[in-house]
Amino acid sequence: MDRLIAMQVFIEVAQTGSFTEAAQHLDMSRTMVTRYVAELEQWLGAALLQRTTRSVTLTHAGEQALHYCSQLVDISQDLTQAVMPSQGTLRGQLRITCSMSLAYAYVVVVLHEFLALHPALSIDLVASDTAEKLVEQRIDLAIRISSEPDLGLIARPLGICDSVLVAAPAYLAQYGVPQTPHDLKQHKCLGYMNFGRSIWYLTKQGQTEAINIVTPLAANEATILLQATLAGAGIALQPLYLVHEALKEGTLQVVLPDWSPEPMQIQALYTSRRHLAPAIRALLDYLVERFKQAPWLAVNTQSH
Repeated sequence: MDRLIAMQVFIEVAQTGSFTEAAQHLDMSRTMVTRYVAELEQWLGAALLQRTTRSVTLTHAGEQALHYCSQLVDISQDLTQAVMPSQGTLRGQLRITCSMSLAYAYVVVVLHEFLALHPALSIDLVASDTAEKLVEQRIDLAIRISSEPDLGLIARPLGICDSVLVAAPAYLAQYGVPQTPHDLKQHKCLGYMNFGRSIWYLTKQGQTEAINIVTPLAANEATILLQATLAGAGIALQPLYLVHEALKEGTLQVVLPDWSPEPMQIQALYTSRRHLAPAIRALLDYLVERFKQAPWLAVNTQSH
């Protein structure tokens, strides 16, 4: 039995929760997937998966095995890239996760450009606004927006995430333009389900106001609220990277341009410097340079 392949098969089954889906992803028969997992279980002397008619879940031994198998597979890929006589060619497959809105607005374009420079690479992009478990999900790099660092991961800063209050011209024509933060209490505001749904903290020259808002519509993702704002549903707090084109086109207008929430950090997160693959190092360097040239950095919200 090729134990490395068996580990790769086991990881795929654990991630998909299905022998059939794992077989499809690996371009392998379901029988072979079952055989590899069974032989890995025999080698380790423990049941790794709990099988029912509806689902496949990890046992306690399986959770431990997944952690170490993921590390061993990653190390094998690093080893291959390190010793293969490839004249500097980056090879392999990377797995990246990023928030839905940032992936949509910018990151997918940057990854496309990076792949054009390194055609022997491939990238799986997991667009998600939840905190992924990097080791268990075999994530090589997570691009996240946060106000606080993740102490369990290594972070490389990519840029600043500024946010602005925006609304469609039609909404402002119908309901009026707020002149102070407290005017927002009389408006329809579009909130985030997971944070800041009923209170917005806005700052101007060191002065912070906590504003209780009415949110007839809330969502868990920024691009959804963007579409609602464009449709005239209300005033939304949006990242500048997502709305800079709409501001330029005039389909959205900045509300209370002197007031804004505290900026957050855009960071690239990974688990270890020691086993960082050459392809990840190259991608990190590329991301840093491309974020310095991000198109929304030139936007002056004071002029809208």
